[in-house]
Amino acid sequence: MSEAQSADKVNTYNSTDIIQTDVLIIGAGLAGLSTALALPTSLNITVLSKAALEVCSSHYAQGGIAASLDKNDRVADHIADTLIAGAGLCEADNTSSILSAGQQAVQWLCEQGVPFTLIPKQERQQHDNANPLAALQTSNLHLTKEGGHGCRRVAHADDATGRHVMEALTVKVKAASNITVLPFHEALRLLTNSANPNKQCQGALVFDHFNQRKLTFHSRAVVLASGGLGQLFKRASAPNVCVGDGVMMAWQAGCRLANLEFIQFHPTGLALDDSSFLISEALRGEGGRLYCPQTGKRFMLEVDERAELAPRDIVARAIAEQINQNGLGYVNLDVSHLPAEFLREHFPQIYQTLFELGIDITKQPIPVAPTAHYSCGGVVTDANGVTDVVGLYAAGEVAYTGLHGANRLASNSLLECVVVGRNIA
Repeated sequence: MSEAQSADKVNTYNSTDIIQTDVLIIGAGLAGLSTALALPTSLNITVLSKAALEVCSSHYAQGGIAASLDKNDRVADHIADTLIAGAGLCEADNTSSILSAGQQAVQWLCEQGVPFTLIPKQERQQHDNANPLAALQTSNLHLTKEGGHGCRRVAHADDATGRHVMEALTVKVKAASNITVLPFHEALRLLTNSANPNKQCQGALVFDHFNQRKLTFHSRAVVLASGGLGQLFKRASAPNVCVGDGVMMAWQAGCRLANLEFIQFHPTGLALDDSSFLISEALRGEGGRLYCPQTGKRFMLEVDERAELAPRDIVARAIAEQINQNGLGYVNLDVSHLPAEFLREHFPQIYQTLFELGIDITKQPIPVAPTAHYSCGGVVTDANGVTDVVGLYAAGEVAYTGLHGANRLASNSLLECVVVGRNIA
């Protein structure tokens, strides 16, 4: 804890337990930091993190951020794929609004210093001449394909996009004189003027784990960016801070909740003991195949015409069915037919992590099973993060904009964090 404290910019308070700030942001993931950096620098902003800054779902995101960046990919196509994946339960207006801002969101991340993987240099001149967006940094980004997408539209930073994005934004936040980041500060309850018929959020009661004391934050606005509720499940990809407390606090403050029953299970969590490590969907996007270890059958060919690139809910159900029918603990994801150098270059984190666990993905299959991954429901907001309570906004996995419907399209979550976070500002 002392190392994290020295690494982060931490305010030192006087004897009083009441702290004034213009904007209080609860959560230091991508949604929280995007909001903080987009707000006017004239505002005093406080960002709370329940643990160290890197302990958030955003940090562990592997695949990338989906947006219509290629000249042959229309926003309308991205919207159509999202609506199909969401089983017809997406909020159409919010979906269109958020996805239409995709290119600007990725460009903004480029400007923040995110080291996205680029297309090979020899291809850039030809690519630039054909692309009307060539003046923008997004024109040189390498795009991959993931399940449910009709084309390559996922910008990424190797196979550790979340870590690279969060590192870049953390540098910016720490350099901002108007932003104070407080790690190991846990929000307990939102403060509202409950006596007023027009309920307004005015801050939060917070526990300071450093000094083992309660603090009262008063603010003009509160942004809830506290993440999801994955840890309610035995096998989950989310870090241990994701217990759904943000949803609970918003409900207690008077917000509507929606679609909490729609929990997305990622098809390919690493099936070793209680590992929470995900095997990126991009591996299947580049040709990875799923096999039943008992029968040797490539079962997805009989499930969906898109095979391994069907939306996550379809693939996860098919894997669960194979596991249950055959009394297995996992199925195999095989990429050994792909060039070894390609795998090491494009998936360095996955390759190295599994190699250290005794699995050489260039030669051996990967044992995978579905794992709780994402809450598609949450605190009801519009595309600008506005909730039912005046002065309270929500963004990221804690919120329900309706973008994801019953099942989130791969790599739409990081996009939503950036777009809605910036819209709040």
